[in-house]
Amino acid sequence: KRMRLVVAAEKCQGHNRCRQLIPDLIEIDDLGFAHAKGDGLVPPALAEKARLAVRNCPEYALRLESVDTPESQS
Repeated sequence: KRMRLVVAAEKCQGHNRCRQLIPDLIEIDDLGFAHAKGDGLVPPALAEKARLAVRNCPEYALRLESVDTPESQS
């Protein structure tokens, strides 16, 4: 199963720990708040780092959701 990284904008306080851990998946806006890049899909090679980022968010603003993709249905 693939995962999607989701950032709850209302919880993010701009600590940016996630950006330090997974810069390929997180972008920071002009005010310093995190957003998932693109569609938020997590490449398998970054799955463990994404889990680490979720665990390290002091505001619990990150979560991983399982998604069905064409690759996971075959």
